[in-house]
Amino acid sequence: MGLVVLFLELLPVVTLFSICSLALTPDGMKLLEIKSVLNDTRNALSNWKDTDDTPCQWTGISCSAEDRSVISMYVIHLVIFSSPSSYNLTLCSRFWQHDLVLNVPGNWLFRNLPFMQLGGIISPSIGKLSKLQRLGLHQNGLHGYIPHEIANCTELKALYLRANYLQGGIPSEIGNLSYLTILDLSSNSLKGSIPSSLGHLTRLRSLNLSTNFFSGEIPDFGALSTFGNESFIGNLDLCGRQVHKPCRTSLGFPVVLPHAQSDEATGNLLSIVVAVPSKRPSHYIKGLLIGAISMLAVAVIVLVVFLWSWSLSKKERAAKRYTEVTKQVEPEAGTKLMTFHGDLPYTSFEIIEKLESLDEEDIVGSGGYGTVYRMVMNDCGTFAVKKIDQTHAGSDRGFEREVEILGSIKHINLVNLRGYCRLTSSKLLIYDYLAMGSLDDVLHEQSKGGEKLNWSARLKIAVGSARGLAYLHHDCCPTVIHWDIKSSNILLDEKMEPHVSDFGLAKLLKDEEAHVTTIVAGTFGYLAPEYLQSGRATEKSDVYSFGVLLLELVTGKRPTDPCFVHKGLNVVGWMNTLLRKKRLQDVVDNRCRDVDAETAEAILHIAVRCTDADPQCRPLMSEVLQFLEQEVMSPSPYPSDFYESHSDHC
Repeated sequence: MGLVVLFLELLPVVTLFSICSLALTPDGMKLLEIKSVLNDTRNALSNWKDTDDTPCQWTGISCSAEDRSVISMYVIHLVIFSSPSSYNLTLCSRFWQHDLVLNVPGNWLFRNLPFMQLGGIISPSIGKLSKLQRLGLHQNGLHGYIPHEIANCTELKALYLRANYLQGGIPSEIGNLSYLTILDLSSNSLKGSIPSSLGHLTRLRSLNLSTNFFSGEIPDFGALSTFGNESFIGNLDLCGRQVHKPCRTSLGFPVVLPHAQSDEATGNLLSIVVAVPSKRPSHYIKGLLIGAISMLAVAVIVLVVFLWSWSLSKKERAAKRYTEVTKQVEPEAGTKLMTFHGDLPYTSFEIIEKLESLDEEDIVGSGGYGTVYRMVMNDCGTFAVKKIDQTHAGSDRGFEREVEILGSIKHINLVNLRGYCRLTSSKLLIYDYLAMGSLDDVLHEQSKGGEKLNWSARLKIAVGSARGLAYLHHDCCPTVIHWDIKSSNILLDEKMEPHVSDFGLAKLLKDEEAHVTTIVAGTFGYLAPEYLQSGRATEKSDVYSFGVLLLELVTGKRPTDPCFVHKGLNVVGWMNTLLRKKRLQDVVDNRCRDVDAETAEAILHIAVRCTDADPQCRPLMSEVLQFLEQEVMSPSPYPSDFYESHSDHC
């Protein structure tokens, strides 16, 4: 009888313990709070259930292996599996045939899902995920404000909120996230000034605030002083050194006071306070003010005279080499000029005269679409002009309609189309000029060019190129297929930031009546097999070409390098051969001495996926971009001796 009583007494305790052991973790409850204010019309988060004991298997969630706390929230494509057996690889078995396994917890696979199109707002409960390191809610339909509580995620390393409909300003508390390395708030409706607290983010390596409605002066100190115009493009009311636009007062004078939001930085500035004794008569104070204003006026006049004379001498120097436009005549009949983005600060006469004066001495390159010229304006502003081969140009109406579409596209990793001019004898496209040339020049043509491109630079080029191409595929309407991704179409600026060029030109130069391209679009070695067979390009054709570009960055070899062409192979076949023989160390460019083994294997892994012979097995560019951004964010902290390269041994 006593045993029965003891059993009945222990039964509620055991039951309570069982319920508690199956209860959802605190982070799981917080995620359900976040889900409650999201509009999940496509049921993308349908497996977020309170009946689970952990959120670690939920869509887009990754947890710490130690305490099952949530460390990553990516509600888009990337999924982690612990082994190949957990995924049906019937169609894509080639992904595993080389036994290329990454040294990370689990193996990266991609799920071909459309964008989740989540609506609603970002819940303040996001701040309760104290161990969160990565937050990716980009390319959805979120609105409302960025919650200030996000600053409670003190371990946050990457914040991706681009391509939503977020409003309000940037919470200044974000400047307290000391581990933050990537901040992408582009393509939203954010406004107000840029908080100076962002300057305290000493680990920030990537900043993208472009295509918003920010205004005022950009604080020029700390981390904010390391980024240039590409991080702020598309915010017309911003001013400051970073965007090459001086700030001015309402009277037109240059601003000399610190930025209104730079209160944290003012401790480093000298504050001058003029104390006027209260017993002084008013006429004494007026005299001081008049004297101060007079001195300031004299200083301004002297400065204006100096700048004017310096400007004249600069123009005289430029005139010795470049023809200065002085004629102001009406353009010939049939001449037409269109400019885009409103950022060509020249008159139509000046632009047209400069275009008409281009000759052979200004040629900097040529390709399948025409000849490229370097055009220098009177103020030394420099642009690239592509003169379209008339045999490729279609009707004026269709051509100009497509040009307007391309002119509306603007991204920090694309070469901006600034304008279009139709002359009586030619059609000209005006682009930004990038002095460093192309990736092909730096990697293959320049003396010891490969040594300039260390592993970090190559990884930066891979990620930036992927961003530009993903923007064309997923953020443009209609979708823009590049058709000709190759190293010579990746242009580099002074900071080795990549810019994808020639996008949309293949479609632009097609024969409208025949509905086929009148030129050979693409370059041998980069072309996908199905495109060579059918002549029909898709987004997956671009993905294949990008995979070849990744291999070119890793190997330092052109796709048709004689090293393996004489064996009847291209770079893809050569790589597959070495992978089957487990000779990974022979794949990497022997000029690149600082290669990280784990990251290199990961890059080769995604290159294998991109160059799969079956287009259905290739990832989307958005998936490729996410994978590469993960690799940039989490580099190996240890030096690698994995690669004692023998890549000259084909």
